[in-house]
Amino acid sequence: MASSNFIDYVKILCRSGKGGAGSAHFHRAKYVPKGGPDGGNGGRGGHIILRGNRNLWTLLHLKYQRHVFATNGQAGGDCRSFGKDGEDKVIEVPCGTAVYDAETGKFLCEVNDDGQEIKLLRGGRGGLGNWNFKSATNQTPRYAQPGEPAIEKQVILELKLLADVGLVGFPNAGKSTLLSSISAAKPKIADYPFTTLEPNLGIVSYRGSQSFVMADIPGIIEGASEGKGLGLRFLRHIERNAVLLFMIPADADDIKKEYEVLLNELEKFNPDLVDKGRVLAITKCDMLDEELMQEIRESQLPEGLPVVFISSVTGQGITELKDVLWRTINDEDNRIPCRITHKDLDVRHRVPEEDEFVVGEDDQEQEDWDVEWPEEYWEEDFKDED
Repeated sequence: MASSNFIDYVKILCRSGKGGAGSAHFHRAKYVPKGGPDGGNGGRGGHIILRGNRNLWTLLHLKYQRHVFATNGQAGGDCRSFGKDGEDKVIEVPCGTAVYDAETGKFLCEVNDDGQEIKLLRGGRGGLGNWNFKSATNQTPRYAQPGEPAIEKQVILELKLLADVGLVGFPNAGKSTLLSSISAAKPKIADYPFTTLEPNLGIVSYRGSQSFVMADIPGIIEGASEGKGLGLRFLRHIERNAVLLFMIPADADDIKKEYEVLLNELEKFNPDLVDKGRVLAITKCDMLDEELMQEIRESQLPEGLPVVFISSVTGQGITELKDVLWRTINDEDNRIPCRITHKDLDVRHRVPEEDEFVVGEDDQEQEDWDVEWPEEYWEEDFKDED
């Protein structure tokens, strides 16, 4: 996974700029014996701003930029000169990025639209100069305000893919094969489990110029909500989908039981996922005849759920599946803005290898000097100086 360019989880340290101090200056000029206070205000510190960018698909550009610091505001000057404001730091993120507090796991905000800007950390306000404090009873104020301090916070950026349909199923259920057959996506396909190691997106054409987006995530196994397999890391990508397409192969021992296992894992991960629109596709139906299909319909299918028998190899049932998905997507109860949920992160929902914070070079250098070196080390290097 370390060699993959699909990065959907990063932890970074952000710090806004501190405000500049106000000036306590007094005007001095020839023929002006009592010029009075004229200290200017300090400039505000820079903000940390998140901005949505539709041209970005992953958080790869932030993987090696773990420190994002805005500049500080400058101090005020004489003649009521205001200090320069600090430079804002803009973090470009792909649409569909959720932000969490790294310490508590609490959800902070999300960026969904291209060009949308959210002020993540506010820069400190600049201090007022002594010119602001003069009055009839206080004509020579010899003090000024300091600037507000900077705000520092560790945050987790988590990408959740924006798609209309999310594919849910066990490994080797035919998810990648379906995506490759009805879209231009080229996911990896092989005859062993967990072939898909990262989500794939495909645009599915439907009756002329219409289309919808389909997302394929790695296979889910029983216990995925507890951290088994790869499902836990990528289950977040179906939280934004309007419709969930469950895929179970026709040669499964018990189709209804496998469907219930998948649904149970989604419910454990996020209980709100069970409220999304659902469609069941029985895959690999080129192995079945009409008699076996009828037997499956009568005994092994869950109730109250649209079911389509398909074969991605022969094209059987693909048109019918598109029709069912299109109707479900356009159902008012399944629109994406109404179904986005964000649960606070806990230990199980974190990515350990990405969650370890990368210290800076200065911090690492200090840590090296803090190490208790063996006594023999010093004797070997400095014995000539004695």
